[in-house]
Amino acid sequence: MSSTGFRRALVATAVCSSLALSASACGSGDDDDAGSGKTRITVNCEPPKSAKVDRSFFDQDTADFGKKNPDIDVVMHDAFPCQDPKTFDAKLAGGQMEDVFYTYFTDAKHVVDINQAADLTPYLKDLKSYDTIQKQLRDIYTVDGKVYGIPRTGYSMGLIYNRALFQKAGLDPDKPPTTWEEVRADAKKIAALGNGTVGYADYSAQNQGGWHFTAELYSQGGDVVSADGKTATVDTPQGHAVLQNLHDMRWTDNSMGSKQLLIINDVQQMMGSGKLGMYLSAPDNIPILVKEKGGNYKDLALGPMPGGQGTLIGGDGYMFNKKDTPAQIKAGLKWLDSMFLTPGDGFLGDYARAKKNNAPVGLPEPRLFTGAADAKDQEVKKANANVPVENYQAFLDGNQSLQMKIEPPNAQQIYSVLDGTVSAVLTKKDADIDQLLKDANEKIAGILARG
Repeated sequence: MSSTGFRRALVATAVCSSLALSASACGSGDDDDAGSGKTRITVNCEPPKSAKVDRSFFDQDTADFGKKNPDIDVVMHDAFPCQDPKTFDAKLAGGQMEDVFYTYFTDAKHVVDINQAADLTPYLKDLKSYDTIQKQLRDIYTVDGKVYGIPRTGYSMGLIYNRALFQKAGLDPDKPPTTWEEVRADAKKIAALGNGTVGYADYSAQNQGGWHFTAELYSQGGDVVSADGKTATVDTPQGHAVLQNLHDMRWTDNSMGSKQLLIINDVQQMMGSGKLGMYLSAPDNIPILVKEKGGNYKDLALGPMPGGQGTLIGGDGYMFNKKDTPAQIKAGLKWLDSMFLTPGDGFLGDYARAKKNNAPVGLPEPRLFTGAADAKDQEVKKANANVPVENYQAFLDGNQSLQMKIEPPNAQQIYSVLDGTVSAVLTKKDADIDQLLKDANEKIAGILARG
């Protein structure tokens, strides 16, 4: 999964826009723009027209790039979501992929394995920002020592909570729970407020339950698969602890409410309406809760992932079509540098512009850079902050001691299995946790064996 704003939704398909110059192919490998001498690249993930502010920023920045680089012609393709997992492989295999294309972190090795990615290693000298990007994010797109993609954003999971409900329940809003025992105790107090208030909510449908189970397993120090990606590892004491905790909050404490089989929109609606105390998420949920679900920035805070062991990270980046010419690769890297990888500037980093247009500035993530580049980015962000940054300090402090872990291989198939595991615990009081874990482990082993 990627984090919310452009989460991997199983609707809509990524298609070529009317701007494409060829009738069928999105990525051509032909770097000459109709004999003009320009290098032409097609790029996807332009924000949809419905996202008016983001769309205007994106188009403005691409136009500015064109003025500064008249020898490069960037042809944008818009789609939401940026990648549809149901059509992604077919688009690659059919030669329909753009020259520079959006991917989730979990796609990187797969795209390389099926021989659809260009090797960027010889061209990294043309990407001036590359060494400033966090190494753990760069490594995601590095396979067998070769670089096949460039990170654009990253996120890590934490605990979003409602400060107003914490205060009302007699809890300290400046001290979010950091263990699952504390989550359970705090959820029980919040649910005791009554009037339909839920202490803690979790997903359990549309693969999102499996995604959160994975995050919770990481938080306990466990893993879904072994380090070599060959063995299923959910039938463990850590896996049992995750399910037992959910079972006890749901059935013993009644702190999770009676309505289950929830997905992200349900939980966001509950939090935005002030009826939910806590749920797991990344920082980018916060503006959605305010702008779309009726929440208030001052009431929404972020704590670290409970458990103290680890947290799930995700994000996205761009890879390059294996048919790209050297000129197209160099042009694409130059575009990425301008759009996403210049601290305090570009589509994601122009915080002054974002503030002027009432977009949230000051959320703790994404945090892409290190060293001087990170210092500059954070300085500009802080100067333009328009959200209560103090509400996120516990998240930043807590993250320092957590192991950052990417999603497992074959993530969506595995999440589908674990959806059933989590939903059974939340809908059946007498669910057999040991048997559920055994069954899930066997099914995941089968997925890994098929490969």
